[in-house]
Amino acid sequence: CHLTDGRFDEDRAAVLDAAFDAGVTRIVTIASDLDDARAAADLAASRPGLWSTAGIHPHEVSEAEDADLTAVRELAASRPEVVAIGETGLDYFYDHSPRELQRRWFEAQLGVAAELELPVVIHTREAEDDTVAILCNAPASVRKVLHCFTGSMRLLEVGLDEGCYVSFAGIVTFSKFDGHDAVRGVPADRLLAETDAPYLAPVPRRGKRNE
Repeated sequence: CHLTDGRFDEDRAAVLDAAFDAGVTRIVTIASDLDDARAAADLAASRPGLWSTAGIHPHEVSEAEDADLTAVRELAASRPEVVAIGETGLDYFYDHSPRELQRRWFEAQLGVAAELELPVVIHTREAEDDTVAILCNAPASVRKVLHCFTGSMRLLEVGLDEGCYVSFAGIVTFSKFDGHDAVRGVPADRLLAETDAPYLAPVPRRGKRNE
C-alpha cells in the first residue's frame, strides 16, 4: 500500500490502528520517488509492523537525477525498514516519462536489487514486450513481484518462468476484469494479494479510499 499518500494525512495513525485492530500484522508501504522513499522509511520506523521500499516509479523517472539512484541504494542499504526496491518498471499507458528513460531506470533498479539482495516490486502497464525483454535479462538472483497484475497470459508465463511472484489487487472484483485465467494460472506458492491502498478499493467500495 501507499501510506505516505496525501489521502491519509488527516488520519494516518487512526487508519493504522484500525488495520492492526482488524488483524493486519505487517504492512509494506511503497515508495514512488526518493523523497517518498525517505518518508516511507521514516514512517515504517515509527511503529512496529511497518516496512517500506525505496525506488523511483516510471511516472517519476523524468524528474529524477542519476544521484537519486545512488541515494536509493544508500537508503535501502542503511535502513532496516527498507525491505524491497521499487516500485519500478514501465508504464506506456500514461507515458509520463520517456520510454527509453523508463527502461534505463528499470534496469538500473534491478541492478540495485541484485546488489543488495532485496526483492523488487514491478509496475508494468501496456509495456509487455519491453517488460518481457528486461525480465529475461534481469539478474537471476533477484526476487521479483509483478505488482497489481493485469497483463496477458504471455507476460504471466514469462514472469513465472523468471521466478516472479504475482500479486493481484481489488481490480479482480471489477465487472470488466478479464484476468481470471491469470489468477488461476499462478501457483499457490507464487500468488500474492495486495490492497494498493488508497487505490483500487474493491467492489462494493470502489471509488472510495481503499483500506
